[in-house]
Amino acid sequence: MSQKQWNAVERYFTDQLVPADEALSAALAASEAAGLPAISVAPNEGKLLHLLARVQGARRILEIGTLGGYSTIWLARALPEDGKLISLEYDPAHAEVARANLAHAGLDKIAEVRTGPALESLPVLAAEDAGPFDLVFIDADKKNNPHYVEWALKLTRPGSLIIVDNVVRNGAVADADSTDAAVLGTRRAIELMAEHPRLSATAVQTVGTKGYDGFALARVLD
Repeated sequence: MSQKQWNAVERYFTDQLVPADEALSAALAASEAAGLPAISVAPNEGKLLHLLARVQGARRILEIGTLGGYSTIWLARALPEDGKLISLEYDPAHAEVARANLAHAGLDKIAEVRTGPALESLPVLAAEDAGPFDLVFIDADKKNNPHYVEWALKLTRPGSLIIVDNVVRNGAVADADSTDAAVLGTRRAIELMAEHPRLSATAVQTVGTKGYDGFALARVLD
């Protein structure tokens, strides 16, 4: 199948199952206007995150990689009124756009964006005893994926869900000879999920408007 066909199928699914939403559309428009890269999750993928959080019964969510807050809105909307989402964003300009988008969506009281390198923010969360988080969504710099998975384990509980986005790397994840930092980081994260006694994991390939990609999903065991 061609990219054109993938796009057509995804449009059909989105039109049928993901109704137009003003706050989400505004978040994408604001991100584009601010010059942010167009790498937010697709609408049907955002809905998947929302449904996973709802099925999980999540009350506390950690997101690593905010961008303009599009996925943050999907996840925060799955929380109860007394729930909490903390999203970590490296770029201050991206974080500013995300905070405005969350406020526009009426979620600024439930969702907090923290700025700075995630590997510096994560120990702070641990020191604050901010967890345990019921769901962790990892969608940041891929070379650090194994470190993010390790921190996710420290900040979750038995039964928590860890999701790692963009794991297929257009098929390069299967290349054991790759020297690409993003591929190496992703491969190590997958191997960590496979080896760790406290994780039960799988990974799924996807096609659509974002091209050939996929995600990994892991449940934290006792």
